[in-house]
Amino acid sequence: MARREHSALELKRKLRLRGYEEPAVEALLAALAREGLQNDGRFAENYIHHRLQKGFGPLRLELELKQRGISAEVISQYLDRTGREWVERATAARDKRFGGKPPASFQEQARQARFLQQRGFSGDQIRQLFKTGNA
Repeated sequence: MARREHSALELKRKLRLRGYEEPAVEALLAALAREGLQNDGRFAENYIHHRLQKGFGPLRLELELKQRGISAEVISQYLDRTGREWVERATAARDKRFGGKPPASFQEQARQARFLQQRGFSGDQIRQLFKTGNA
């Protein structure tokens, strides 16, 4: 826990792998939450910030947070999937990977769209990027 934030589910998995019994793990997690040492909201906020810097989109971030045991309520509190900045973030991710020039062919545009889709951007965000001429 000293290096980075952990979700409650991550801590639970790590402790169970090390042989700790379920009641002891639950008691420890409750104590950590009471003392403010573990907080899923803080984890989600830090995780989103870190992954945004790497160029990931809202769909991927939501999926990764769910896999780490973060509830839909906490995710919606820290992640706005419909914000306008996502097209700008998709543009930045595309430019970093493919350069600033627009795709020369439909095949190249499709390749770039697949890349953005894998990064977690929605079809609407990708279409807006190519429609507005940002690509």
